Amino acid sequence: MYTRSAIFEGIIHPGKEEAFFDIIENKLLPIWRRMPHVQAVRLLRPVEKDDAAPGVVLVQQIDYPTRDAIDDALGSSVRDEAVAASQALAEVFEGRHYHYIYEKLTDS
Repeated sequence: MYTRSAIFEGIIHPGKEEAFFDIIENKLLPIWRRMPHVQAVRLLRPVEKDDAAPGVVLVQQIDYPTRDAIDDALGSSVRDEAVAASQALAEVFEGRHYHYIYEKLTDS
């Protein structure tokens, strides 16, 4: 199994936390779940961090059965929908997001 994650590093504009998570949960999450080959989608909201850690406001993880499945999903029209929908985050979030692809090594 492979997991592609997005790390949202930055700050949510003060007073816009509800709007940020509304966009994530009600606009983007349904699209992410429709990506080809998706097995699971997880959203992780940090509640505590080390002093030296960067300010991460959200980690999104999407599981796929194979590495090729990720490439297929990234080339899909559903991905284009997600990119378009994510533009709304610019109104409430200042920062960047970037991706990692992980290969699952163990279950425990």
